[in-house]
Amino acid sequence: MKILHTSDWHLGRTLYSKKERQEEHTAFLEWLLKTIRENSIDLVLIAGDIFDTASPSSTSQKMYYDFLIKVKTAGCENVIVVGGNHDSPSFLNAPRDILAALNVSVIGNASNIIEDEIIVVKDHKENPLVIVCSVPFLRERDISRFTEGENYGDRSKRINDNIKKHYEEIAELAENKRKELGINIPIIATGHLSVAGGQRNEDDGVRETYIGNIEAVGSDIFPDTFDYVALGHYHIPSKIKEHIRYCGSPIPMGFGEVGQTKCIYVIDYTKEKNIETIEIPVFQKLESIVGDKKHIEKRLTELKKSDSSVWVEVIYKGDEIFPDFSAWTNEQTANSKIEVLKLQNRQHRNEVLTTNDTTDSLDELNAFDVFDKLLDKKNISDEQKEELKESYKEIVDGLNIENSAL
Repeated sequence: MKILHTSDWHLGRTLYSKKERQEEHTAFLEWLLKTIRENSIDLVLIAGDIFDTASPSSTSQKMYYDFLIKVKTAGCENVIVVGGNHDSPSFLNAPRDILAALNVSVIGNASNIIEDEIIVVKDHKENPLVIVCSVPFLRERDISRFTEGENYGDRSKRINDNIKKHYEEIAELAENKRKELGINIPIIATGHLSVAGGQRNEDDGVRETYIGNIEAVGSDIFPDTFDYVALGHYHIPSKIKEHIRYCGSPIPMGFGEVGQTKCIYVIDYTKEKNIETIEIPVFQKLESIVGDKKHIEKRLTELKKSDSSVWVEVIYKGDEIFPDFSAWTNEQTANSKIEVLKLQNRQHRNEVLTTNDTTDSLDELNAFDVFDKLLDKKNISDEQKEELKESYKEIVDGLNIENSAL
């Protein structure tokens, strides 16, 4: 059989709360259905964070259910969905009896009966193919209880121990199930959590899941019973071990992931076990432009000439003061397919005078004296200094007029 591992769709996510990602997600799901068909996939594993919020929009819900309906027509007989920390367990679980008619198994959250997380996947002749330990995001309330008087360190150890215990128990139950079946089929597991060795960046929107030093657990929590562990939560594809992997998110969660290859994994048991990485196409180009004015202008000009749709963040890091940065950027991108979603002028920082900057007390300096001394602190040309002084004078005069009118 062939198993496809995907995760962290985050349907409904926006970029910087203003740019919808619906078209990208639609394109990804269409590509995924095509990939399932072309690779004759027997089982799709979705390892959590299907939605970006616990209350997804009707549009996001439709995308999800449309995909689950179309999977069967793409030739795949089985789908297993486990909840992530962004997902609402009750929302995912609500239609699972209906989805079961489509051979879609949903495990929104851990229950008191661990056996409920074990799924034996069978072919159309009811022959067992694989045992899946479908472990969702393990919320603290589902696996452990608060102990009065414990500190963060105690709590972290308690949570860690209980996560490990959960995987040990389900692995033992799965082994017993395989003995009952009397056939040596693979046992695989899912997980939605932070495992040491996983990769992430500051712009990925990953929420830390626990307080204390439990943000990342060791890969030793997964017993050797598991032939493959399909992880979700981190958005960058990574191999913790050859058989323990994050496939990452299908689209970039932020500009920090620009240029990063997105992928899914296909675990092929047709002959000998083989894990194939399939690269996901780029559905919307993103670019981060960081540098001085000359570099930014050059890159924006190149993008305009390409005449392709691109969303950009522009970060100015030049030496000169750039007061009209926003207006200048708008001029550079006018009449193009470039959309600027984030602007940052890192030259503009709050400055203060210290005792090293002046021997005068603040009472002896007026507003213009302070401004002059701040300009002296910066490596600014005389021409720019005069322009800035004129602009500053206009601002101060305007404030004085407003104050006198009150």
